[in-house]
Amino acid sequence: MTDRPRAVQRTSRSRLPSVDRLAHHPSLKDSIQRHGRPVVIQAIRDTLEHQRKTPEATGVSEGLPGLDGTDDLERALAQGALERIAVQMQASLRPVLNLTGTVLHTNLGRAPLPPEALEAIAAVGRGASNLEFDLARGARGERDDHVAGWLTRLTGAPAAVVVNNNAAAVVLLLRALAPRREVLVSRGELIELGGSFRLPDIMREAGCVLREVGTTNRTHLKDFEQAIGPRTALIMQVHTSNYRIEGYTQAVEARELSQLAAAHALPFVVDLGSGTLTDLTRLGLPAEPTPAQAMAQGADLVTFSGDKLLGGPQAGMVVGRADLIARLRKHPLKRALRCDKMTLAALEAVLRLYADPERLTLRVPALRWLTRPAAELRAMAIELQPAIQGWLDTDPGAGHWKAEVVSLNSQIGSGALPVESLPSAGLCIRGKTKARGTDLQALAQRLRNLPLPVIGRIAQDALWLDLRCLDDPRSLQGQLLAVAP
Repeated sequence: MTDRPRAVQRTSRSRLPSVDRLAHHPSLKDSIQRHGRPVVIQAIRDTLEHQRKTPEATGVSEGLPGLDGTDDLERALAQGALERIAVQMQASLRPVLNLTGTVLHTNLGRAPLPPEALEAIAAVGRGASNLEFDLARGARGERDDHVAGWLTRLTGAPAAVVVNNNAAAVVLLLRALAPRREVLVSRGELIELGGSFRLPDIMREAGCVLREVGTTNRTHLKDFEQAIGPRTALIMQVHTSNYRIEGYTQAVEARELSQLAAAHALPFVVDLGSGTLTDLTRLGLPAEPTPAQAMAQGADLVTFSGDKLLGGPQAGMVVGRADLIARLRKHPLKRALRCDKMTLAALEAVLRLYADPERLTLRVPALRWLTRPAAELRAMAIELQPAIQGWLDTDPGAGHWKAEVVSLNSQIGSGALPVESLPSAGLCIRGKTKARGTDLQALAQRLRNLPLPVIGRIAQDALWLDLRCLDDPRSLQGQLLAVAP
């Protein structure tokens, strides 16, 4: 820009249209009706300011040789404003296609919700609801009652309370039952979850004192017996759902810990982390402990999640002894951690589905994804391969990439069954010559730039698209064919 004559630059900038003139451009009329005049005016101002700083931005700077004049300039400026509005008004939280091979992907929203849950959210979101109003008595009610009945029915527990996630459930429990006192936990169960969420840190923030018991790989009942003292508040067993300790190991059974806790009048708490309300082995999946099993083994309280293996919304549930649940409900922190009406509506709808366990894989999308046969996924991959290849051939380096149908192994994700894999199928995209990492990243970015962004994974000098979580191949095929030659 500095090599242009200053007089020409000054003429170009001084002859830019006013904000008001540009606001009356015909191409902006629909945008004003849709988004409102303030949004459009601000976009015009931003576009004009950008043009003053970089006159070449529109490609039609007034007064420069070879340009068609004011109409072209105003049309280009209006188009620039429209582009700014499109970026600004696009939702930040958007649907994507999860082709990573991790079913319950924390970064991608974990479990998809069943239609019944979506309908329940819409129903209570449209207006007033009986969130904390007892319709039978015509008086104030308790919001957790909308789901507590289903939780007690499905787990066999006497009472239940719900908060916004399982971490919150653990924090509330510790804060209510063990302030400034000791909590006994086996050293091999001091978990760290994604985002550096560490159990020792949570206990410190909850105001209790962690008392480590045993060693990393071997803990005995006598270790717990020796650790119990006057400051002990409860015994806690944490399900190591996101890792396994193998080899020379020893752990104390829940029933033994329950009996020890009862002998010392201490609550015995089990944190299942992910948690499931059904026997996964019936669905052909590896076994995972359920709240009902934990209760049967003597747990006084059990905590678990709603948006993982359960297949519902983000929530944390505590089920167990009525007197302990009452203490959690009355604690001041409960109000800060409570669920909103839409979460409770979705959770109630999902819990109702568990009353019919024979049809869970048909009605709960997360369980359907986890149980899809590899042959079905391979057939889908074969169907999609031509569209993928056609889209790849539109790359600036056309002919550089090749998409092949491959067998894959999916993982469950979100800390559930970490060493188990699910036979799957999908597509592997490799360069016909060894691709650079930057080329693969650029290719992954192209997929993320699609109208419905596609998220795969890069590994072993290739981009992998696992189809386990793709319900309708047309959602991918259609947008690929739209840009393919």
